[in-house]
Parts: sequence; structure tokens; C-alpha cells
Amino acid sequence: MDRFVTLLHDKPIIFLHLITALAALLLGIAILARRKGTFGHRTLGWSWVVLMAAAAASSVFIRDYRIPNIAGYTPIHLLTLTVAVLLPLAIGYIRRGNVAGHRRMMTGLYIGGCIVAGLFALAPARFLGRAAASLFV
Repeated sequence: MDRFVTLLHDKPIIFLHLITALAALLLGIAILARRKGTFGHRTLGWSWVVLMAAAAASSVFIRDYRIPNIAGYTPIHLLTLTVAVLLPLAIGYIRRGNVAGHRRMMTGLYIGGCIVAGLFALAPARFLGRAAASLFV
């Protein structure tokens, strides 16, 4: 827990990214499990969109010069670009009545933007991976 307090104090943008990404991961499970097309789905869906946009926007300011990078941007930052492009596209799909396209896009964003990115974040050399490992030591 001390690591997270230190993170909030020393690197608030990374803390913001961590909190919004984790919230999007958890909220996404609830959205995927619920009935689609309802007022509740739309409300939770917009909340998820805001969380994903905040996680993607905050990631722009997180750089890592220890691994292969271009100006501090690493391969995981391709997910930032993907979210920035696909999130508005998915919203456009549902606004035009393309439910299948919206479903595919949002499911893909959840899998890539939450699950795959989360697994990368748990790598032993990364902050979250080290913090998670310290819970079991």
C-alpha cells in the first residue's frame, strides 16, 4: 500500500492512469455481463468511455526510456493510439445504428485496452508487476 501512496505523491499522472485503467477494467466486466441497449447499459457505457479516454490521455504523459522506445514512447503506447481512434469510431457506430460494429469495437477495446494492456502492466520489470509481486513476499 505504501507504494501506491508514494506513487500518488511522486507521480500523480501514473496514479491517475492506474486508477482509471483499473476502474475501466472492472466496470467493463459489469457492462459485458449486463443486458445491452438499456438506460443502465448506456450510463455505464459512457462512464467506461470516460475512464478509457482518461487512461489513454494520461498514458501520453507516461514515458519509459529503459526499454526500446521513440522519445520515451514504447510499443505499449500503440494501445493509446488505438483507443484514441477506435473509441470515437465505436460511438459513431452505435449512433448510426450499427450495433454489430459497436459491439465488435467495444469488445476489442476492452480486450486490447484493458486485458492485454493490463497483462503488459503486470510484467515483472514494471511498477505494477513489482507491486503485485511484493504482496506475495
